[in-house]
Amino acid sequence: MINHHPTSDVLAQFVAGTLPASVSVLVASHVELCSECTRAVQALTEQAAIDAFGESRQEGLRDEPQVAGLEDFSGLDDFDGLDDFDTCDQFGDSDEFADCINAITALERDDTQQLPQTVTEIAVGGERIPLPTALKSIPLKEWQGMGKLSRSRLALDDGDLRMSLLHIDKGGSVPCHTHKGFEITLLLQGSFTDEMGEYRKGDFIWLDGQHTHQPVTEEGCVCLTVSSDAIRFTQGMSQLLNPIGRFIY
Repeated sequence: MINHHPTSDVLAQFVAGTLPASVSVLVASHVELCSECTRAVQALTEQAAIDAFGESRQEGLRDEPQVAGLEDFSGLDDFDGLDDFDTCDQFGDSDEFADCINAITALERDDTQQLPQTVTEIAVGGERIPLPTALKSIPLKEWQGMGKLSRSRLALDDGDLRMSLLHIDKGGSVPCHTHKGFEITLLLQGSFTDEMGEYRKGDFIWLDGQHTHQPVTEEGCVCLTVSSDAIRFTQGMSQLLNPIGRFIY
């Protein structure tokens, strides 16, 4: 059961198309997993359509003339303009037309214009995990890891925002930290706990500098994350990474 959701304001911005691209992808991925937020987005979309087109459309219907009956177009019988249109005259002789078609079909394919390869699932921790639809055309960079943590960047240019897939192996954890900016996490597989609660597949967590936590997982988990700035470690040897945190978030 999904217990953590985007706020109504975030969903409204998602429907309005005003969220940053990476945040919108993460919200769309949550909505795909969450029937409650799917209904909320549908309602917001319908209301937005009414607000944008409802009254003007109703007024337009009142002003539109009634559709004429077929008898009003009887004059078409007297129209002989088509008799002057000669298809052959438009395209020249058949050999010229065939040469034109052959020239078009002989053009080489430009592979540089091809869409990114569709990625439907990833393999981590000995499992194959399906990805949300919103991620399937965003290229993934190589996985990089240390200990029980591994991460793959998503190649989406969104200013200072960074979107990643994060895998924490069984029994792993992220050292205690807070956030210089905000960090949004969507759990795609498994579960983890921290000082604020337990999170399972589909849960949407938005944290910032007001929160300090240490995620721990017994069964392992895969998360989709968006970060606006570096995390700041608050305990132990991990604090030595803080001076270079801006370069590794």
